[in-house]
Amino acid sequence: MLKIIELDKQLLPYERDLTQRMKNYKDKKKYLVGKGKFIDFANGYEYFGVHKSAEGWVYREWAPGAEEMYFMGDFNGWSRTSHPMKNIGGGVFEIRLPKEELFHGCHYKILLKHQGKALERNPAYAHYVVQNPVDYTWCPQIFLSEFQWTDEDFEGEDSLYIYEAHVGMAQDKLGIGTYREFADNILPRVKALGYNAVQLMGIMEHPYYGSFGYQVSAFFAASSRFGTPDDLKYLVNKAHEMGIRVILDLIHSHAIKNTGDGLNEFDGTSYQYFHDGYEGEHPVWGTKLFDYNKPEVTHFLLSNVKYWLTEYHFDGFRFDGVTSMIYKDHGIGGSFGDYRSYFSLNTQTDAITYLQFANELIKEVNPKAISICEDMSGMPGMCLPIEWGGVGFDYRLAMGIPDMWVNHLKNVRDEDWGMGYIWGQLSGCRPKEKTVQYVESHDQALVGDKTTIFRMLDKEQYEGMNKICHSPVIDRGIALHKMLRLVTLSAGGQAYLNFMGNEFGHPEWIDFPREGNGGSFQYCRRQWNLVDNHYLKYELLNAFDRDMIRLAKENAFHKKEAKYCYDHNSDKIMAFTRGDLLFVFNFHPTETYETYEIPAGKMKSCQCIMNTDEEKYGGFGRVDGTRVYEPLPSAKKGEKRKVFQFFLPSRTACVFRVER
Repeated sequence: MLKIIELDKQLLPYERDLTQRMKNYKDKKKYLVGKGKFIDFANGYEYFGVHKSAEGWVYREWAPGAEEMYFMGDFNGWSRTSHPMKNIGGGVFEIRLPKEELFHGCHYKILLKHQGKALERNPAYAHYVVQNPVDYTWCPQIFLSEFQWTDEDFEGEDSLYIYEAHVGMAQDKLGIGTYREFADNILPRVKALGYNAVQLMGIMEHPYYGSFGYQVSAFFAASSRFGTPDDLKYLVNKAHEMGIRVILDLIHSHAIKNTGDGLNEFDGTSYQYFHDGYEGEHPVWGTKLFDYNKPEVTHFLLSNVKYWLTEYHFDGFRFDGVTSMIYKDHGIGGSFGDYRSYFSLNTQTDAITYLQFANELIKEVNPKAISICEDMSGMPGMCLPIEWGGVGFDYRLAMGIPDMWVNHLKNVRDEDWGMGYIWGQLSGCRPKEKTVQYVESHDQALVGDKTTIFRMLDKEQYEGMNKICHSPVIDRGIALHKMLRLVTLSAGGQAYLNFMGNEFGHPEWIDFPREGNGGSFQYCRRQWNLVDNHYLKYELLNAFDRDMIRLAKENAFHKKEAKYCYDHNSDKIMAFTRGDLLFVFNFHPTETYETYEIPAGKMKSCQCIMNTDEEKYGGFGRVDGTRVYEPLPSAKKGEKRKVFQFFLPSRTACVFRVER
């Protein structure tokens, strides 16, 4: 029996499906690499594209639907037919050129003929693509890197505290930020807060800035909007010098529909890289869907995984849109209320096999590298070892948690929040599968939605964030902003994520420059001046986030599980332990408890070492951090167990160091 079933007996009725999952994996792996490894297979970027050779240059392209192919660019005055490429078999075309013909900065493209039509295309393995400011077309450019790495010994910390960021909108200025600006200006902020990983969005080249990087055209090109490939390497290298991992938001779930600068109809056919017909079209995103069953597509995508790990020294990936990949209906409208939802004709088994291959390859290239799965469906085994019947990811994004908080803030009165329900949502996970917990990512900050704090404060945030100002709305928002983060971080999960700026309560939403807003960058930036202003409460929220991360790291949360202790719905009290810490949350909007009883169990004493009501965090300083609590007989009639009697102010969370 597979280990995945031993861990979860509810999977027993689906043993045949899981056995077939492993058979698919083994059979296709044998077909692709025999007894070899994927690290020796995924080298497409070293063979295809433009490369220096002993004699000069060689360029190769896979385009089985092409009848003829020509190489053109600055080197030949953009002559469309002066440099024909040779079909060397297997749909591969090749041309060799003397060393003086191509040069650094040379623009180039290909012209191919398919069924009598002449088609201009950007090479599929282009490493650098720039935009022509005249007609706004995208064109590959030869870039000869001269970067010298200094990160040979970097490994990163065992724990994972992720700072999700977008390089272009990471600056205060009304414009697009650069890789070097991010490295020099933002990484020090990340380091100071204690986060040990940055997760970068929008790195893979994409023509439409407002897509947030999720409609990729050039899979092997680092976006030139933010600088050169060497500039990105500078960012990664500097992060490593600071002890910070760099995780790439990897888009292998779909591709942009563009033909001239994308993969769509690259060789003239609709089925070279993608499914043909309706299977190749995402009904909501308007993008193309890869055919993961094709060996050549698997080779292309796995080569892409290895490329970013080796060429740019990324420390792992967040795999975007996994739900869309693994279900034929892309999970649209699916409830996934029972296990039958995961094992049916709707399951895209080829995609699951590909993800197993990708995760195996990642560990072959760098055993310390990390893979994170963005799957809203909760497919069993996504974060279990492949040999157990799993898919091999290290972590799963706990996507239901931010949805829960949004729903509570929008639709549930504070007086009606269910403590047991919240505990269950925060602490629940599949056996042995690690999760990344978070209150909000970029998804919650996009235009049309609101960040957590802006949802609570709304227009009052514009005038009420001065440190001397108080109002019911501001005080509630400041208190809950801290409590939601602390309970999400501490009640479950082995890793934590924050989207840039949300640590200090960045106001408003994210909106890229577009026709609808007059091309404005007003909401496409991070206003660091707010947190740097010593008169505003943003500084206090930032300090709390820093100390919260420090608390989690110093107490090795990634190695310890939160354990249920106590909850009371009417009183709005929740308490649990994690290692040698006791967390007590009073979510009640008005009630302050003078001697609230929490079961002491085997705890001998405790002392409050951190609380959300401290003045340095924007609170009112009502909790005494010097007092040592010892177990006492309960004051409740008939209650025989020993308890701690805590002073718990309303909308306050306290963290106690416990002696056992």
